[in-house]
Amino acid sequence: MTGPRYTPLATSLPATVPFVGPEAQERSRGAPFIARIGANESVFGPSPRAVEAMKAAAGDVWQYGDPENYDLVHALAAHHGVQPSNIMVGEGIDGLLGYVVRLLAGPGDAVVTSLGAYPTFNYHVAGFGADLHTVPYTGDHQDPALLFAKAAEVNAKLVYLCNPDNPMGSWRSGRKILQAMDALPANTLLLLDEAYVECAPEGTAVPVDIEDSRIVRMRTFSKVYGIAGARVGYAIGASELITAFNKVRNHFGMTRIAQAGALAALEDQAWITHVQQEITTARDRISLIAHENGLDPLPSATNFVTIDCGRDGTFSKAVLDGLVAAGIFVRMPFAAPQNRCIRVSAGTRSDLNAFEAALPKVLAELR
Repeated sequence: MTGPRYTPLATSLPATVPFVGPEAQERSRGAPFIARIGANESVFGPSPRAVEAMKAAAGDVWQYGDPENYDLVHALAAHHGVQPSNIMVGEGIDGLLGYVVRLLAGPGDAVVTSLGAYPTFNYHVAGFGADLHTVPYTGDHQDPALLFAKAAEVNAKLVYLCNPDNPMGSWRSGRKILQAMDALPANTLLLLDEAYVECAPEGTAVPVDIEDSRIVRMRTFSKVYGIAGARVGYAIGASELITAFNKVRNHFGMTRIAQAGALAALEDQAWITHVQQEITTARDRISLIAHENGLDPLPSATNFVTIDCGRDGTFSKAVLDGLVAAGIFVRMPFAAPQNRCIRVSAGTRSDLNAFEAALPKVLAELR
């Protein structure tokens, strides 16, 4: 019998995805979710101007998108006060993570992350055959000092840090991360995932010189900008590193519709202010619901609240399963001890009413 001759690396990997999507769960349970508050999308939606721009671009979808993302790159550069050569647009942060790993980490190369941090990064590391080394969280925070010490120990080429953090919602000041970078080994790149930075207090972003070759930062249009389905992310970094992306990226990966939507969304900062206010209101409501049910909401600088269920991962998984059975889509961290929690995304009033009604019933059954 003949068939494809897979590489030894591909043969060794499981056929899996980092997350089971809500659509797959809906198919499994045979019913739609009442509240979709588990994937950290923005249920508050994109700017109406972004919607109109994407509708207008649909008529030209027979054309490939601009492979240089020229208009969006220049608008982002102006927004951040940097040069266009410091910006690279790609298919969401997930796509950009893959490009960074492909550029830097091959078979046998050391890469460092936190145990329980965003698993899609780990997925890319495994896919390129690099060796993943982990350090524990410290007080539900990713710990730059531990990450950088481990990087020195294993001669890591790449370190992943998410600030604010997914899945815990915690954060560190950008200035403290910059100070900690004094211990980052030479020739080790810090990949700083700032997907949630627009949800965070002022001072969370790292105040680093744009041409500092020790760091590359990732941003997204999937959270407060509300166009997760368009898959638009971007990297901010030293021009030499940004240029290197052109060696490995999919030059036609961005659709014309996505480019148009992101550009219009960026230009409507009033809408972003509105969404930020909605997120704050929703986080307060989620925290209140948790307190009313004897659970402990953790401080959050993201568009979700992580709730400590007060026991172990088995109990929190039972809480999650009960909520999913009740039609409430939520998620939880996958590694101990953070898996004692569930994670609830900011939702509309209707979403949170459903969560508020379901949670005490689930807990009553378990207790």
